[in-house]
Formats: sequence, C-alpha cells, structure tokens
Amino acid sequence: MKFGKLVDKAWEEKTAAEVLKAPPSALEGLTEKHDEALAALGIKSVGDLAKWKYFQRASALAALADLDK
Repeated sequence: MKFGKLVDKAWEEKTAAEVLKAPPSALEGLTEKHDEALAALGIKSVGDLAKWKYFQRASALAALADLDK
C-alpha cells in the first residue's frame, strides 16, 4: 500500500505494521520533538497514538459531527 502524504518520506515504502511500530514522527508533519512530548503521555509509536483513548474519543466526536452536517 502506498501511504503518500500520510507518512514521512522515509516511511512511504514500509508496511502498515511497520509504520504502527514506528515513532509518531513517522507521520507526516510530526518531528522528534513531538515524539518526546507524546512519550511523556505514554505514546511511543504510531500504534500507541491510534489506540490512545483520547485520540479515539476525539475521532469519534469528529465523525459524529460530520453526521450533523
């Protein structure tokens, strides 16, 4: 699968499983400084970020808001 603008250029040819194990800075727009800040919250990988309960809650609210349009 091609991830295009979802991930940093260095991660574009990796599998989804590899990206999920990568630090958050593998995502386009995030840096190693973001890795440090997220690590303070217990988030050390893209997978951790995806499973983080606050991310999931915000994502669910955004999806519900789209239904209200």
